[in-house]
Amino acid sequence: MNSDLPDRDPARVTTDGPARVSADTAGAPLLTVRGVHRRFGTGATAVHALRDVSFDVAAGTMVALVGRSGSGKTTLLNIIGGLDRPDAGSVLVDGTDVTALDEDGLSLLRREKVSYVFQTFGLIPVLSAAENVGAPLRLARVAAQERERRVELLLELVGLADHAQQRPGEMSGGQQQRVAIARALAASPRLLIADEPTGQLDAETGLAVMALLRGVVESEGVTALVSTHDPVMIALADRVIRISDGRIEEQPAEHPGEQTPERSGERSYDRSDEQIHSGSGERSHDRSDEQTHEQSGERLRGGDIS
Repeated sequence: MNSDLPDRDPARVTTDGPARVSADTAGAPLLTVRGVHRRFGTGATAVHALRDVSFDVAAGTMVALVGRSGSGKTTLLNIIGGLDRPDAGSVLVDGTDVTALDEDGLSLLRREKVSYVFQTFGLIPVLSAAENVGAPLRLARVAAQERERRVELLLELVGLADHAQQRPGEMSGGQQQRVAIARALAASPRLLIADEPTGQLDAETGLAVMALLRGVVESEGVTALVSTHDPVMIALADRVIRISDGRIEEQPAEHPGEQTPERSGERSYDRSDEQIHSGSGERSHDRSDEQTHEQSGERLRGGDIS
């Protein structure tokens, strides 16, 4: 076991935004899962949560992981994210064998390459939105001035620049989830894992969060693996992987290089009807919001972060 993570310098977080997908890597696997098994318990009472699970996820895509409760979705996400270990099989994230890492290596992986968005948000209640978003940067020992600049841009990216000093208890569920997404993006991850990110939200707020995740994948080049029951989230995904009783049930084929514009990051969907809750009121997710999102992303990715 080892803690080495190749091709990643913690200092990069001070200059780079979320990793873009180049023409050379577009369509190449960012995530490779091979022969993963996970069993809980022994003997007659053993529960086989995952059985010989194998699939790839191309860089810069959003994949929906679909299955009923108890099908193994969360167990699979936890193994991919380094929160659990398989009994057999391998998981490679951006070239790093997650299953070969020791605890220090797994911590480093979660800090630098993989970020999680939880159904229950997972925010620290005594910290403000800005402090929650900045927590991963503080762990990475990013300089205070740079950390503040990046937090400001991330909150702008998710439409919460005016809520930076509010604590989770002072925000709606949708706002808290958007803070969680901003926090997940803080360390410029290659892979964003979201476990039922709209499970505790009403339909309208959930739609806004789903649109935000889709927009982040397109504008920031992040690869997203999202477990969901929501048909709208499934429709927004580039690909659907179905899991049943711990097995991959069906897996639509991908043909990198033959993708339609919708699948290659030029996907269009009507945002004109989306409403994003902001405090006690609502504001339309119109073209001006899209421009703000795009401008924030460009500033995060480039050197213009002052």
